[in-house]
Amino acid sequence: MTVLTTDHPAWLETGSGDRARAVRTTSGLWVLSWDRDGLHMRCVDGTEDVKPTPVTTNPEILPGSVPGGLRSGIDRLGVSQRLANPWLWDAITTAILRQVIRAGQARKLYREWCKAYGTTVEGSFGTLSIAPTAEQVLALADEQFDEIGAKFHRSVLQAAAAHYELHVADWIGMKASALAAALTNIPRIGPWTAAAAATDFTGDFSVYPHDDLAVRTWAAQIAPHYPWPDKKDKAFGPLWTGWAGPDRTALHTLTLSTLTWGSHAR
Repeated sequence: MTVLTTDHPAWLETGSGDRARAVRTTSGLWVLSWDRDGLHMRCVDGTEDVKPTPVTTNPEILPGSVPGGLRSGIDRLGVSQRLANPWLWDAITTAILRQVIRAGQARKLYREWCKAYGTTVEGSFGTLSIAPTAEQVLALADEQFDEIGAKFHRSVLQAAAAHYELHVADWIGMKASALAAALTNIPRIGPWTAAAAATDFTGDFSVYPHDDLAVRTWAAQIAPHYPWPDKKDKAFGPLWTGWAGPDRTALHTLTLSTLTWGSHAR
């Protein structure tokens, strides 16, 4: 069976244990659902000209030098699918709302943000919400950020929205590495946030911040007997990327499969 990667906070679990999410493409709004038969997509507003794109990852493409324990754990997970976020602004928003706070808090904040100020889609899976547009963010009063607990993120969201309005036409055509570099020009967006946003949008996890706590945590749980570097040791990143060498597809597979394992394990 293929496993769904549910790292993005928009994925909600239905009463039957399936998953559902609403997304925006350049042509319309879509409701996505996942069940035992795989991924289903339905356009609920606009046109179907631009469809969401799932990225399939196969552990057979793991780097050859990956330790046995890590490889066997990922192999048991099997083939996975992850939706490449079709809306760059949502990818930027999601990465910003992950700044400073823990993953669980960020997930809750993202959902509150979408529910309070975004677009709501009603369907057979219940109420699904999509993030407010950059234009809508710029129209929010300062206290509206405070009301949902996004006071810390207000200035960076506002700066990102202003830059997005100016540069989106150039950004959406960039490859992941170039996009990550371009996003660091936004005030208070550093390399981690920029790389996370670029990865989410392009679906290319070869540029993900590989020494991220989530990668470290899941890797250690998959292969608990491997002598991983201490959390404060900066050797993890070079170790991780070194296994893949110049093979960007292998690095993508290693990173995304590990993160998928973590989502699936939960």
